Amino acid sequence: MLLRYLPQLTPNSATLIGLSAVFLWSSNVGLMRSVSQSFGAVAGAALIYTLATLILFFTIGLPKLKDVPKRYLFWGSLLFIAYELCFALAIGYAQNSRQAIEVGMINYLWPTFTLLFAILLNNVKANGLIVPGCAAAMIGIFLVLAAEIGLNMAQVWANLLSNPLSYSLAFAAAILWGLYCAVTVRTSQGHNVVTLFFALVAVVLWIKYAFIGAPSLIFTVDNSLILLLAAAGLGLGYGTWNIGILSGNMTLLAGASYFTPVLSAVFAAFFLSTKLSWIFWQGVLCVTLGAVLCWLATRQKSN
Repeated sequence: MLLRYLPQLTPNSATLIGLSAVFLWSSNVGLMRSVSQSFGAVAGAALIYTLATLILFFTIGLPKLKDVPKRYLFWGSLLFIAYELCFALAIGYAQNSRQAIEVGMINYLWPTFTLLFAILLNNVKANGLIVPGCAAAMIGIFLVLAAEIGLNMAQVWANLLSNPLSYSLAFAAAILWGLYCAVTVRTSQGHNVVTLFFALVAVVLWIKYAFIGAPSLIFTVDNSLILLLAAAGLGLGYGTWNIGILSGNMTLLAGASYFTPVLSAVFAAFFLSTKLSWIFWQGVLCVTLGAVLCWLATRQKSN
């Protein structure tokens, strides 16, 4: 595949390529929301993951399945498919652009859940920073959901009840990705089968599309271009991240990835032409701060 023909990368070059994944992933919410508006939540997601699978095939390639631990194939694929379905459909089922950005922020609780599951399932040690880290992340989500009036639980609850399916899917996605990361560390033995997992996600979405009796897909120049950009952002994000973690500075990459919520909110607000309040931005910063504190809790203890 394409990665095999790249020249030998220096650690700095690989790190820079890996950092581009943070920017590519930050485009996901805005672009995926635009695709769902053109093709529907299910068909839009199916199209994105189909094209992203092709991108991953030509960059990463397919693994030799006989070498991959069977436990990882089963549990990894189950959790990965469940996560991607929850994430894509949470954005697709949002009632408007503002809500799509909000559910995107809920999904970005995944760094916090990833570290919590690493502590619970993989015996990663942590210090007391884990408590304020988790608290900051949850306060951030409350602020994101509180609209314009600050930390008001009645308003948060009313917002959640306006679209419980979308918000629940986003929260489930954050938990599922944390579990997936813990299972990957525990059972993958270093094997990367993301191309296969993406293909399985696409198959499940097309099956769902066939059963819901959705209308035929209508392609235009504009929606086709946005579809290609969304697939490229998702597929190349995984491809460039793979280069970074294999040959670059993993510590720097992990730290940078925790700032994805800020970049994602900026891109989505611009692309979807949505004005976000200062209260919302405070929430985004709290979510990011919570993830960084949790990361520092595990980093300091391991040193």
